[in-house]
Amino acid sequence: MARIDVPEGDGLEAHRIWQLAPHMGAGMAAMSEAVYVRSSLSIREREVARMRIAQLNQCVV
Repeated sequence: MARIDVPEGDGLEAHRIWQLAPHMGAGMAAMSEAVYVRSSLSIREREVARMRIAQLNQCVV
């Protein structure tokens, strides 16, 4: 759950948040595509890297 006021409406909360700053949403969408669609890593390699980064940052995995 977000800690900011999310605009009311239909759709996912994450999509409605980008209504607050659409210019940033376009940049985040491009970054997400680069990481998740155009990555040279397999899904398994990417997820283990994410888990290790979370551990190093003392996040619950």
